[in-house]
Amino acid sequence: MAHSVSAKKRIRQNETHRARNRWRLRTMRIAIREFLEHAQHGSDKDTQASFRKACQLIDKTASKGVIHKNTAARRKSRLAKRLKAAGKPA
Repeated sequence: MAHSVSAKKRIRQNETHRARNRWRLRTMRIAIREFLEHAQHGSDKDTQASFRKACQLIDKTASKGVIHKNTAARRKSRLAKRLKAAGKPA
């Protein structure tokens, strides 16, 4: 257990940051899931909108340092490949 005031504060900050990072990851994954659902069963318009939203959330998550920028690029690339395979123009 931490004894100093600064160590106790750091523990509180870590809990806050961890919760915020988990929220960012969760929202990103939900957006990706929604895109995949629209790619299979949705219209072209819905699919394109969900693709843009997912890419924006992936970029934002990477810019905050939650995921690495190469991981973000890989995820976006795979989503774009899915979009193209679904036959729905970007």
